[in-house]
Amino acid sequence: MHGKNRALGFGACTAASALWGCGFFFGKIALREMSVGHMVFYRFAFAVLAMLPLLLTHPPKFNRREWGVLLVASFLGVPVQFLLQFYGLSLTTVSHAALMVGMMPVILAVGATVWAHERMDLVGWLALGGSTCGAALIALGHVAGGGSSLAGDLCVVASLAIALFWILSNKQLMERHSAIPVTVYGQAVGTAMLAVWVPIQYGMPPVLGISWKAWAALAASGVLCTATTTLLWNWGMTQVPASQAGVLLNMEPLMGSLLGVFVLGERLGPSAWVGGGLILVSAVTLTTRSKTRVREQMPIT
Repeated sequence: MHGKNRALGFGACTAASALWGCGFFFGKIALREMSVGHMVFYRFAFAVLAMLPLLLTHPPKFNRREWGVLLVASFLGVPVQFLLQFYGLSLTTVSHAALMVGMMPVILAVGATVWAHERMDLVGWLALGGSTCGAALIALGHVAGGGSSLAGDLCVVASLAIALFWILSNKQLMERHSAIPVTVYGQAVGTAMLAVWVPIQYGMPPVLGISWKAWAALAASGVLCTATTTLLWNWGMTQVPASQAGVLLNMEPLMGSLLGVFVLGERLGPSAWVGGGLILVSAVTLTTRSKTRVREQMPIT
């Protein structure tokens, strides 16, 4: 892998993670006025609307088996993952939910080792162990009256385990196809599934009585935190190992926790701050010291 492409890949994954970190913040604003299902549906509806030009200019060239992989990945990565994740957010705080994303690098590294045949070195595994300890400290670092809950935190972690299959399935598809059609058609299919399920489970999405602040939060979460992030992330995954890219997801807990504490006025206990520090140190260590490599993939077109 060329050094320049590798650096750009890390940059894309870092930018995606930082924007993802704003997703819980925008989601919490929308959840004040609508249900979890309606919020998730509108988030992806705005994302697909933003990606419409790419849908029209990048026709899919998947074979029958690849369409099957895309359908399964879309089901797990959109309705299942996000409905569970934002249900967890409705039970806990933005800062706690965001910091729990620190578990994702461990989940992704194990998955990449088992299914993508990547091999982490000792430094990598030590860094991932530190990230795990940090997430555990966060989960146990509840503050009385702080609004966090262990049940909500665990729902967020469960959604991350589901996200593993979405990430690795996309990586498999991008060995043969550009990141753009994999991303835009995966999001479109997942949104179509939401359009069927959400009215049945939650009723028709509300249109009237929603404040401009909630609509702005939904639009931002769709365009910035879904469409832009997924395109950046999927392209970055073609340039760097999945196990290392996963650690860059720790920009999400950093952004989410800062927004939760300094904008929404949430509180974190001492152990949560220590856990957040462990997560960030682990991220820096893994991306600068670990020697995991990945074979060259198809460039974006």
